[in-house]
Amino acid sequence: MAVTMNDVARAAGVSLKTVSNVLNDYEFIRPATRQKVHEAIAELGYEANLTARSLRSGKTRMLGLVLSDLSAPYYAELASKLMKVASGRGYRVLVEQSGATVENETNALQGPFRQLTDGLLFTPLAMEADAVAAGRGNKPVVLLGEHILDPRFDLVTMKNEEAAKVVTAHLLAGGRRRIAVVGVHPEQSEGSGGMRLRGYRKALDEAGIEFDPELLAPCTWRRDEGAAAISALLDRGVTFDAVFGLNDALALGALHELLIRGIEVPKDVAVAGFDDIDEARFASPSLTTVSPGMDEIAERSIGLLIDRIEGLEPTDGGVHVEAGFILKIRESAP
Repeated sequence: MAVTMNDVARAAGVSLKTVSNVLNDYEFIRPATRQKVHEAIAELGYEANLTARSLRSGKTRMLGLVLSDLSAPYYAELASKLMKVASGRGYRVLVEQSGATVENETNALQGPFRQLTDGLLFTPLAMEADAVAAGRGNKPVVLLGEHILDPRFDLVTMKNEEAAKVVTAHLLAGGRRRIAVVGVHPEQSEGSGGMRLRGYRKALDEAGIEFDPELLAPCTWRRDEGAAAISALLDRGVTFDAVFGLNDALALGALHELLIRGIEVPKDVAVAGFDDIDEARFASPSLTTVSPGMDEIAERSIGLLIDRIEGLEPTDGGVHVEAGFILKIRESAP
């Protein structure tokens, strides 16, 4: 026979209401009482009926997270941090990969996945603002990233342009004058890539250095693509003394290609990235990169979403948050 809340209450010597309050993380419970209930739960092997509880309260205490690709190191690390912050607030996170397609993003926004959660952290890359606004329903949504910058939505993002300007200025201050940019799409004026390219160009302008489109290496944001982009520049005879990868995966791919070509880093070519993924510290040489406030992004986005769910945030207009950043100077571009 299944163990019930009544069984737990009897074993712990408390009321049924007290057991319910402990299970729902009610804050005004004495630590000793909370411990007795948890000990009884462990001893009896009680498993809460979350479905029944959610039907009664209308809440699941589950948050949805939609990212394009968890194999991307930045997204994987961000997801881990978001889960940790949510857990500290008594919530769990369900994750969905969208593959950056309109169909998958729409399904995540409107389909069964959404029904399982109280609110959604959403990184749209294919859907546009009007489509997201039309499909988001009544449950709170907080956007992550830069694809949609619209006052109708809550948004937590990073200072892409400013940070890219700082890392480019650092390379220029080190005497580099021909800085290749890996991962850029010249026709893209918005989004992370467009913003980071603008920061790069602003740093060049302020240093009085002419922009050279030959130094742009377009590719998708994967390590193998970064290596291939640098290989293509070298094969075309394009000269450069530094590489700015628009994310760390690109920079690490570029670093690998330079080293196997016998090009010394940083003596011949300096390399810098963006994101400060964990691997950046352990590359050889270690990677100079921008740390874009991932901890702050996790704290602010989870906090904002839960405040919306719990009615603690005013509803007049979206809240926009830009996390701070730090330039991490390491061996690849001292």
